[in-house]
Amino acid sequence: MQVSIEATGGLGRRMTVAVPAEQLEREFTERLKRLSRTARLAGFRPGRAPLRIVEAQYGGKLLDEVAQDLMRDSFYDALNREGLKAAGGPIIEPKTLARGQDMQYVAVFEVYPEVKRVDLKDVEIERPTCTITDDDVERTIEVMRQQRRTFAVVDRAAADGDQLTIDFAGTLNGEAFAGGSAEGHTVIVGAGTLLPDFEAALKGARPQATIDVPVSFPAEYGVATLAGKTAQFHITVRAVAEPVLPAVDEAFAAALGVTEGGVEALRSEVRRNLEREAGRRIRERLKAAIFQKLRDVNALEAPQGLVESEAARLRETTRAQLASQGMRTEGLPADNAPFRERAAERVTLGIILSELVRKRDLKADAARVRARVEEMAQDYDDPAQFVAWYYSKPERVAEAESLVLEDQTVDLLVAEARVTDKALPFTELT
Repeated sequence: MQVSIEATGGLGRRMTVAVPAEQLEREFTERLKRLSRTARLAGFRPGRAPLRIVEAQYGGKLLDEVAQDLMRDSFYDALNREGLKAAGGPIIEPKTLARGQDMQYVAVFEVYPEVKRVDLKDVEIERPTCTITDDDVERTIEVMRQQRRTFAVVDRAAADGDQLTIDFAGTLNGEAFAGGSAEGHTVIVGAGTLLPDFEAALKGARPQATIDVPVSFPAEYGVATLAGKTAQFHITVRAVAEPVLPAVDEAFAAALGVTEGGVEALRSEVRRNLEREAGRRIRERLKAAIFQKLRDVNALEAPQGLVESEAARLRETTRAQLASQGMRTEGLPADNAPFRERAAERVTLGIILSELVRKRDLKADAARVRARVEEMAQDYDDPAQFVAWYYSKPERVAEAESLVLEDQTVDLLVAEARVTDKALPFTELT
């Protein structure tokens, strides 16, 4: 087999391969004989047709099949011989395919870039730290109170935080439009969920008030017929209700699942949850910083075929996420352009990490995998049941192993780098 390779710029390669005619003929003849043993042809018993008749019937198709297999096998043989690793499948262009002649083809492909550094020795890294304070705990409990608030009807002007029950009817150029009217609709004043003109009209409104107000829709509004337009709304305020927050007592703690120890036990549980969340965020930030430094010290060119595949995957994932949330997907770009930069980062990082794990012979520690799964289980009512469910599928365990291997990689690189700790308040960390 003769092989010649030329660089086509960057990571691109063009490889010309010639497979000897004898090898093509030998493979063709062997397959033709095997086929003749089972071939069914009119006028002959199964497997009894002369070889020349079988060849006349199936020779063309059989030659194409042999050529495809030989091109595939010889391509990877040539890669191994030349010490190359293809990044993605090649584009193969047959040049010569005829019995009695060498089979020639051209394979166009990209190779993986060389990873020169799999360490961060003497590289500066900033590591966040966080101590959960009493204020963090009380702030979280206040959020829980807000989430469990009720509303009591009052006879006064509406203020931020109040819940209003309203009827409204909108018209555009004197005509009603879809979605522009409702009765008994509830809104929270100051929540920022309404168009600015509409919300401004509700502030200070009293029960039974009627309001007529022009409301401007932004140019990028999701409904094309309303985007950039101004509609007229007639609003009737049926009721104003103020928020009533639950007291922080044993009943409140019990409602949150803390049935023993009362408020102090609740505060302890909240602190543990915040510490767990802070730990997650610190790992995420440190990991992101480490991975960025790995990209910086290597500065690889990403194989464009892999980038395009990853960009397409990111685009489809985004579309699926929007659809699952009931959001419109028509505005997504028709191509992968907005996703290519992120895709290139992910591809280059994947190449670096793969080489790092290989060269440094890293494997996921089973004890850390178990600890990671048990940590995830703490978010569920029955942690033991979650752990059993997680370990019941090898693919789920493989996901945890991948996460742990990333953590081990980060630990290894942090130990080699010059690390500076930076304390962050929980609010900034999250």
